[in-house]
Amino acid sequence: MTNYVDEVLKNLKEKNAYEPEFLQAAEEVLDSIKPVVERHPEYKKLALLERVTEPERIVSFRVPWVNDNGEVVVNRGYRVQFNSLLGPYKGGLRFHPSVNQSIMKFLAFEQIFKNALTGLPIGGGKGGSDFDPKGKSDEEVMRFCQSFMTELQRHIGQDCDVPAGDIGVGAREIGFLFGQYKRIKNNYEAGVLTGKGLDYGGSLARKEATGYGLIYFMREMLAANGKNLNGKTVIISGSGNVAIYACEKAVEYGAKVVAMSDSNGVIYDEEGIKLDTIKKLKEVDRKRIKEYLNFHPQAKYIETVNKEESPIYEIKADIVLPCATQNEINLNSAKKLVANGVIAVGEGANMPSTKEAVEYFLENKVLFAPAKAANAGGVATSALEMSQNSMRYFWTFDEVNEKLDNIMTNIFKACEDAAGEYGLGTNYVAGANIAAFRKIAKAMKSQGII
Repeated sequence: MTNYVDEVLKNLKEKNAYEPEFLQAAEEVLDSIKPVVERHPEYKKLALLERVTEPERIVSFRVPWVNDNGEVVVNRGYRVQFNSLLGPYKGGLRFHPSVNQSIMKFLAFEQIFKNALTGLPIGGGKGGSDFDPKGKSDEEVMRFCQSFMTELQRHIGQDCDVPAGDIGVGAREIGFLFGQYKRIKNNYEAGVLTGKGLDYGGSLARKEATGYGLIYFMREMLAANGKNLNGKTVIISGSGNVAIYACEKAVEYGAKVVAMSDSNGVIYDEEGIKLDTIKKLKEVDRKRIKEYLNFHPQAKYIETVNKEESPIYEIKADIVLPCATQNEINLNSAKKLVANGVIAVGEGANMPSTKEAVEYFLENKVLFAPAKAANAGGVATSALEMSQNSMRYFWTFDEVNEKLDNIMTNIFKACEDAAGEYGLGTNYVAGANIAAFRKIAKAMKSQGII
C-alpha cells in the first residue's frame, strides 16, 4: 500500500506543480502516515488520500480599495475551505505580500490536522490577501478590510466557516472586518469571526493562546524526555503575538530568552530580553525591533542580510522557538543549531522548518515539536471563543487558560501515543500526523463519498 501513497504524491506534484508550499505540507503528511495506510487497504478503494488532499472549495476574488491619496488599489483575496468533516471550516486570515494560492492551500491543509488534534469540532480552512498593512494608515486598513469583507461575507458564517487572525491581521483588522460583516448581514453573528476585541465577544486569553500553548506543549515534550525549561537559554524568532507570549510563558517556567527578531534583524540581549520593551515597540508603537537598543544599549542588533536565512539561528541556545513564518529554518540553519547544542525545537509559526531541516533535527536526536501540534493553542482558544459566543457567556482568563493547558497536554499525549504505537520513538512529527489523520479518516469513512 506504500505504492498508493507514492501514486497520490506523484499525481499531486503533477496537478500542483507551481504550488511548492502546498506540496511540501502534503508530502510531509503523506510520508508520515504510510504505516497507517499499510494497515487499511480500503483507503485506496475509497480514494481517501485523494479526497483529503483536494480542497472542498477555493474562493479567489479581487479587492478594490482607495488609498489616502485617492488612488484605487486592487489586491487579491482568497479563502480555501479545505475540509469540513469535523466541523465548520476554521482558520485565520493572513494579510501579507507573499500570499498566493500555494501558501493559502498549505496553511488550510495544515489546519485540517491541527484542528483535528485539538479534539474540538472544527474543520480546516485558511484565507487572506496580498495586501500589506505595514505602513498603511488606520483609514486605509479600514477601507481595505471593508472591501475584503464585502466579498468574503458571501462565503462564511458561524456554522459554515469561521475566520480568525494570522500574520498582518490583528485586533484592528478583525474589528474592521467584523463591523463590515455585521453591517451587511444586519445580524449580530458574534461567532463568525474569532480573535475579536473583549468588548464585543472576544475571549480572554485568546491573544496569549498560541504562544502559551506552544510552551505548554514544550513543557510536556521535555518532561516526557526527562528535561524541563528551567535554566534553559531560548531564542525566539519573530516578535509578533506568538513570539511575545511564548517568551512571556517561557520566562515564567524559568527559561532565559536571549533573542527575538523581526523581518529586518535580530536583537540579542545576553541578560535576557526585556519583554515590556518588545510589547511597547510591537503592540503599541508598531516600530521595528531595532528600536530596542534605544532602551537597552547593552543589547546587540544583527541586521538580516539574507532574507532566506535569519542570523538568529547562529546564536547558541538550548531551545529554539521559530515563531515568524514558513521555511525560516533551512538545512544550513539547522546544522548551525545542532552544532551549537540545541536540545529542542518548538514550531510556533506554521511550517517554519524546511523538510530537510526537520529530517536533520530528527536524525540528530533533537526533540522536535511540529507546528500542527505545538501551535494549535490559538485555534483551540478560537474554538473556545466560538463556544462562549454560542452560550452568550464568557469564561474568566484562568478558566480559558486551564482549558488551553489541558488541550495542549492532550495533544502531546496523542502525538506521543501515536508515535509509540507505530514504533517511531520520539518522532512527534509523525505522531501528530498519524493521530490527526486517523480521526479524519474515520469521519471520512462515516460520512460517505463527499
